Amino acid sequence: MGSARAETGDLITAREAGLVACRRCGQVHWRGTQVCLRCDGALQSRDEKSLQKVWAWLIAGIVAFFPANIYPMLLTNTLIERSESTILGGVVELMNYGNYGIAGIVFVASIVIPVGKFLAIGYLAVSVHRKDRKRMHQRHRLYEVVEFIGRWSMIDVFVVAILSALVQLNAIASINPGIAAVSFALSVVFTMLSAQSFDPRLIWDADRKDTP
Repeated sequence: MGSARAETGDLITAREAGLVACRRCGQVHWRGTQVCLRCDGALQSRDEKSLQKVWAWLIAGIVAFFPANIYPMLLTNTLIERSESTILGGVVELMNYGNYGIAGIVFVASIVIPVGKFLAIGYLAVSVHRKDRKRMHQRHRLYEVVEFIGRWSMIDVFVVAILSALVQLNAIASINPGIAAVSFALSVVFTMLSAQSFDPRLIWDADRKDTP
């Protein structure tokens, strides 16, 4: 939502101007309208239960992240041996083979980005709860970054799925996903739901003396 300029010269929010926007299509309506006239979506000036949903999904994502790194992501069976690879184990193995670039990509996508998203979403939720008025523009940008990179966090799951489909040579060799693949996928999905549950308009409310 944009902001309007009052006669006094002060900037007012769309909410203070009596307007509400549909979060689905962006159509602006007068406040009090219950259903969007364009897409029939439910209109709500603020999601009052946003923080509860954010924390619920975030905690679920963190809980699922632990078995994703403890249990094997990949199960490899050949004629002579059976091996199990965790995420960190796979990174170390790639480095031992000299594939530093791929190892770095896997480490960043599977460890750094998920942990960074946990910290970023938690920081946004805490700052809104405390009604922090500092660095509001930066927090909005942080939220946009978290939403953007969320879709790129499935690289490990995609690799396991491709290998499992391609390497199925019966008794000679086979690759199957481990329990960590399911846990990692759930962690990514839960974190994406947590980010989507966050109402970024709550960031601006802390800067208003009286939010109607």
